[in-house]
Amino acid sequence: MNAVPATLDHLVLATPDLAATVAEFTRRTGVTPAAGGVHVGLGTRNHLVGLGGSRYLEILGPDPGQPVPPGPRPFGVDGVDSARTITWAISPPDLDAAVARARSRGYDPGEVREMSRRRPDGVLLRWRLTDGTGHPSGLVPFLIDWGSSTHPTASGLPATPLLELSATAPDPDELRPLLSAVDAELRLAKGPAGFSFTVDTPRGPVTFG
Repeated sequence: MNAVPATLDHLVLATPDLAATVAEFTRRTGVTPAAGGVHVGLGTRNHLVGLGGSRYLEILGPDPGQPVPPGPRPFGVDGVDSARTITWAISPPDLDAAVARARSRGYDPGEVREMSRRRPDGVLLRWRLTDGTGHPSGLVPFLIDWGSSTHPTASGLPATPLLELSATAPDPDELRPLLSAVDAELRLAKGPAGFSFTVDTPRGPVTFG
């Protein structure tokens, strides 16, 4: 199995303090993540780092410039007390067909919904994604389709190429059929649920959880 899944779109690193996590990433790697944009009404914003090709790391946290949203912030941001990788996204060739195929295989990746954010330069990005509620561990990816919108990596992000992505789970055999249902590849070992990824940086390989 490849160290980097072929269909990987992005990793989501959630944090309770976006500015502090961006500063720590910069300190460890020598690469400063770029401001991504604001998720209006959801109470979050992000910074991005390219992972090579059409792959990127999303560092996601509460946006102090927005009111507290009426519901939970996306991807469990309200529940993290320190920065950690909480989930990942894959980009199938046909999102709707991939959802239907997964359901026919016994796994429901969730409903498809539309989202958008505006980049700091004013460009509006739109995408469709599954709601990601299919498995509580976050180890089974959600599915995303950027359609005709500009992909985040097309704007020339600062980059730390991804060398390896892996995960641990209390019962890897439980997750393997679910990963297979969405045609996802992920190196799994037994252990507490969580991710590990290693990137190449000017300071050498750096691993994050």
